[in-house]
Amino acid sequence: MDNRAEIRDFLATRCAKITPEQVGLPAGGGRRRVPGLRREEVAVLAGVSTDWYIRLEKGHIAGVSEDVLDAVAGALQLDEAERTHLFALARAAKPARRPRARRPHTPQVSSSLQRVLDSMTTTAAFVRNGRLDILAANPLGRALYAPVLDNPALSGNIARFHFLDPRSEDFFPDWDAAADTAVELLRTDAGRDPHNPELTTLIGELATHSDAFRTRWAAHNVRTHRTGTKHFHHPVVGDLELDFDAMQVPGPDQSALTLTAYTAEPGSPSADALAMLASWAATNAAHEKHDTTQDQQAR
Repeated sequence: MDNRAEIRDFLATRCAKITPEQVGLPAGGGRRRVPGLRREEVAVLAGVSTDWYIRLEKGHIAGVSEDVLDAVAGALQLDEAERTHLFALARAAKPARRPRARRPHTPQVSSSLQRVLDSMTTTAAFVRNGRLDILAANPLGRALYAPVLDNPALSGNIARFHFLDPRSEDFFPDWDAAADTAVELLRTDAGRDPHNPELTTLIGELATHSDAFRTRWAAHNVRTHRTGTKHFHHPVVGDLELDFDAMQVPGPDQSALTLTAYTAEPGSPSADALAMLASWAATNAAHEKHDTTQDQQAR
């Protein structure tokens, strides 16, 4: 895969975020043609020649040593997610001996992992892939993400919900921050798995239909998503402020999946709302089981 444009744009957007003053360089006189650091300034900070850095910024990254990549990452003050992304782009730039064709496939979650999810009775939990497809969930997780899972057109994909379903603006009170996160996670996965045809198709679909997605995608921002707080406005129980913890679990084809668990502070209004949501989910499940039984008896 020729990812030189990805490398060029990622490095250029990182340069634009840093001022000379932030790295201890004089601002210099006159107006700058571009915001942030100049190429020669990055080269000085990284301890490489300007010509060498210009070549690197043009995407010629294959074969570059880890020490040099570390130096560039330090010069650009990359955070953990950005540094990991830079190394992933470098790995992807190396020519493969035998390029393998990737066929679309339907990922599955093991029965043992599903049992783990189902054992978390007071926690809303689900498993997703890097594309933000919800692959499995426990009853409370399905209830929390019901707007995503109940719309067949979304195929259980959180990014599609963000950018193609107008209900997302109500579901996520801080829509902009949630949308930023979704795109940054997709961009991170694209660097890690650039040959994934399902991911490429999804990005093309979202870029075609959403200006908000295109703008965010062009920023080349990436992130890790391990723990934090998220706000929801659920159509059944209203406002929820939930803490989340995310951890990687092995997928059936050696790919990395992410298990995300949402909990509420004990005794808080959100804890009461989460308990109410669990009751609603149990009632719905009982009704569905009753309807299924009646249908079978009618046959």
